[in-house]
Amino acid sequence: MSMAWQQHFSTWGQGFTVAIGAVMMVAVGSGANATLESASSADPSLEIVAVSATGTGMVNDRPNGAIAQAAPSPTLCPPDLSATLNTIVSQPRFATAQWGIVVEPLTDTSPLYSHNAETLMIPASNIKLLTTAAALRIVGSRSPQDLNQLRQWIDPVNRNSDNRAADALLRRIGGQHAVRQALLPLGIDPEGYQQVDGSGLSRQNRMRPATLVTLLKAMAAHEDTGLFYASLPVGGVSGTLRNRFRDSPLQGRVRAKTGTLQGVRALSGYVQNGDYGEIAFSLVINQPGQTGTVMVQTIDQMVLHISQVQRC
Repeated sequence: MSMAWQQHFSTWGQGFTVAIGAVMMVAVGSGANATLESASSADPSLEIVAVSATGTGMVNDRPNGAIAQAAPSPTLCPPDLSATLNTIVSQPRFATAQWGIVVEPLTDTSPLYSHNAETLMIPASNIKLLTTAAALRIVGSRSPQDLNQLRQWIDPVNRNSDNRAADALLRRIGGQHAVRQALLPLGIDPEGYQQVDGSGLSRQNRMRPATLVTLLKAMAAHEDTGLFYASLPVGGVSGTLRNRFRDSPLQGRVRAKTGTLQGVRALSGYVQNGDYGEIAFSLVINQPGQTGTVMVQTIDQMVLHISQVQRC
């Protein structure tokens, strides 16, 4: 880290040192009984979902069939997307679930689909999007020459979901009040979230899916450096999405922040679409007792459908 960046952070307090590194996953057991455990401070209970060329995903070495590789899908118009997603969230296995979903193209002002858009949900690590977006806004206004140096903090928080780094970053930018003040000019309503920490580990955090999508669209429109967008995991390529969407039509086409707590899964970010360009989305499920595998598979299927919708 440069001397200028060290001095910049020293103005907020002493000792802003955080051990930040890539997530290390340690294999425990072997074969079909193997599991993967995090050896870092990243999301707890992180699902490792790989989608093979035959459409069979792997979670802890077990097939899950997350995204099927099939013949090209028929035309999926916006009403068809709504019907498809409604059918998914209405499945009997989600009878006790609370889904929050917003799907909105970057170039449009109305959603293609929404479900409980204004409901305050437990977002897990999706709260990190608030922390990193606010940090970029604050540093950009105080010392824009140091923005590129901020990459070494933003990348581990968003890409690898480093919880300690996220909490430290929140403290050093001035806490929750500073986040609210930094994001208010972007149109982020403070009533749309309740931030307890920077990492999302607290189950007291709450956020509306509509607020997440508003944040994603605002950062796409106003964050000129591209650091926020570049910090997000890429499906099948990097970070906490490196083993999801792999060898599928979505590999390299999804940039999104994962969220993982017991009974909670979230994915919010951007997906490339051949007709709409990029679509911002937030998919959040709160369902105590549901397996992480089922929730992740379903979210990934939803992203596939979103990527296929066309103007018609």
